[in-house]
Amino acid sequence: MTDQIQETTSVEDEVRNEEFGASVERSAASLSARGVDARTVATVAAQAASDKSAQDIEVLDLTELSDVCDFFVIATGTNNRMVDAVIDEVEEQVFKTCGEHPFAIEGREERTWILMDYGSVLVHVFTPEQRDYYRLEKLWGDAPRLELELD
Repeated sequence: MTDQIQETTSVEDEVRNEEFGASVERSAASLSARGVDARTVATVAAQAASDKSAQDIEVLDLTELSDVCDFFVIATGTNNRMVDAVIDEVEEQVFKTCGEHPFAIEGREERTWILMDYGSVLVHVFTPEQRDYYRLEKLWGDAPRLELELD
């Protein structure tokens, strides 16, 4: 009887992992296992932000500094509508180029700081006031910046 219960639990775990595994995994390894490099996702997100005229775009490499994620993409939209438009463009281009959807998007209602969670890449798009207030670049001042060649 115990073996049967264990087997049932194991099958249930497998089904749960299949259903929710892709949306719950947050590590760079999960992106790499699917053939997507976190640096590529970050670079594509930065280019998409640039394509929508975002300003002060930076990509911070947190691989040696954080267990939460590998890269921050930080950008500024001049107003709430632009912040929203930048997020839409990032979502579209990352999916088109990398086949990845964000696990979550937070802050969409206020549109002053929207966070997109791609697991190993977090995309932050701020209004100028919010970016100045939170100063993520200063908070993560030790993080190396990726050299970006944005079109």
